[in-house]
Amino acid sequence: MSWDSYIDNLVAQSKDSSGQSHVDSVCIIGIDGGGKWTTDGHSQSLSIEPAECAAIASCFKSKDFTNFMSSGVRIGGQKYQFLREEDKKLVLAKKKEFGAITMQASKTAIVIAHIPEGCQQGNGNKAVGVIAEYLENLNM
Repeated sequence: MSWDSYIDNLVAQSKDSSGQSHVDSVCIIGIDGGGKWTTDGHSQSLSIEPAECAAIASCFKSKDFTNFMSSGVRIGGQKYQFLREEDKKLVLAKKKEFGAITMQASKTAIVIAHIPEGCQQGNGNKAVGVIAEYLENLNM
């Protein structure tokens, strides 16, 4: 199974009625250790370092987001300001003039999407939710 097809699906899910996509890059990582499920070879792969993946996975696994609250969310060498978490499975973050990050966990994975500045984070949230809930329904 190619996990990269989930990148295409998520980007498509983020489109509004005019056809504009509100997500420009995506990564799916494992909740146990943060190993990447999607590859860096995809044109819309979110650039994220292994140490960043491990830190994100650790927070989601423990359901303790205080590290994000105090230090922000680091992705691709950028520090995003933590906005909020919901239900211990959804995290939202933003970096002014750089865009936003939406992350949602399923049982075994974390779906991460970057929403470019000027796009609607709500559309990105919806798209991330669709993929995370699909994985959850597969018991993943």
